Amino acid sequence: MLKKFEYIKAKSFEEAVDLLSHYGDKAKLIAGGTDVMVAIKQGKITPEVLISIKNISEGSYIKVSEEELKIGAITTHRELEKNPHIQKLGALIDAVRQLGSVQIRNVATIGGNICNAAPSADTVPPLLVHDARLTIKGHNGLKTFPIEEFFLGPGKTVLSSDEVLTEIIIPLPRMSSASAYWKHSRRKGMDLAIIGVALWIDVIFEDVEKLKAVKNGEIEEQFEALERSAIYCKDVRLALGVAAPKPIRTHKAEEFLKGQRLSRRTLTEFGAIAASEAQPRDTFRGEAWYRREMIKVLPARLCLLCIYRLLDSFGGEA
Repeated sequence: MLKKFEYIKAKSFEEAVDLLSHYGDKAKLIAGGTDVMVAIKQGKITPEVLISIKNISEGSYIKVSEEELKIGAITTHRELEKNPHIQKLGALIDAVRQLGSVQIRNVATIGGNICNAAPSADTVPPLLVHDARLTIKGHNGLKTFPIEEFFLGPGKTVLSSDEVLTEIIIPLPRMSSASAYWKHSRRKGMDLAIIGVALWIDVIFEDVEKLKAVKNGEIEEQFEALERSAIYCKDVRLALGVAAPKPIRTHKAEEFLKGQRLSRRTLTEFGAIAASEAQPRDTFRGEAWYRREMIKVLPARLCLLCIYRLLDSFGGEA
């Protein structure tokens, strides 16, 4: 039986901040409620007051300028999924399409997925590789900082008790870059990830004809064609979910790959370094050793996927 609680609808972020300040630890924010209500039913949290922000009109939007894309924190995943600008962010659209069912995506918000601070949060690794920034509102005004600084551990963030996430800001990616996300799970959509890997890479194409020829071939054929190609990494970001107490960037692996010619050897080393930076643990979904093995191989496959996405965006010309 659910414990009774007071339910208050905030009309603005300012009111939400005031209410949080007034009720303190007794209160919990709720938007879509897909995570909060589950936690309440499981007895993990027992708020006396639920403060709803789902009807705040200023909190749901997708805006694009010449340099960046801004997403309101209470924008639903379904709104993201259908937006043409989000569809150009490969890793983020990959994650959104695999997040729950359509019914869940119709109510679950991107801000909720971030603030829940679960290591398995699907949208977080893509936001990490896209170098997203978060805007927080509190009594002291607005502050914006990199998403990598937001997480402290499972279920823990830098948010104080009277602060609200209001916006996600994503720099528009370079034309020579692409991204992808791989959710490795027992089944698609309706399950949490065993491991989540997101990659953004900026490349220089010198010779890709052999790789083009095996676009629809087996993965081994594609790796063999990569060996006979000339593609160089200008810049790269790699992020992991369910690989540590919080979602992480693998900075050592990134530094290794920058400037390298992409080959089986360099990508194998790239994955091995990333696996060494991870801190996976055993859970009923997967053991730590298995998670490490998947981290070793998935970045290379994502790299190939990004290359083919770039070739498609150029109409096959590069």
